[in-house]
Amino acid sequence: MVDENLIHKALANPFRREVLRWLKTPGEYFVQGHIEVDCGVPSNAILARSGLSQSTVSAHVAALVEARLLVSTRVGQWMFLSRNEDVIRAFADQIRLHL
Repeated sequence: MVDENLIHKALANPFRREVLRWLKTPGEYFVQGHIEVDCGVPSNAILARSGLSQSTVSAHVAALVEARLLVSTRVGQWMFLSRNEDVIRAFADQIRLHL
């Protein structure tokens, strides 16, 4: 199930939309060696690209994860982030049908 209100709230911030853009085509925005095909992009790569503080990026990522727009996968000490395409597609379908 898609929580439209959480998604709208998450998408209200330009930086969060930018993170989703970066993760849509990570090869364009991140060094190839940092992308784990099965897991996504390490959170520290997003932090480095953003130029923001760690706490700010963490808060934005948490909002995207809470809205289920991002999936976080822990591999050892590393946290990888990827888009949740199923939720993004379902949200887009709801927008298309109801607005």
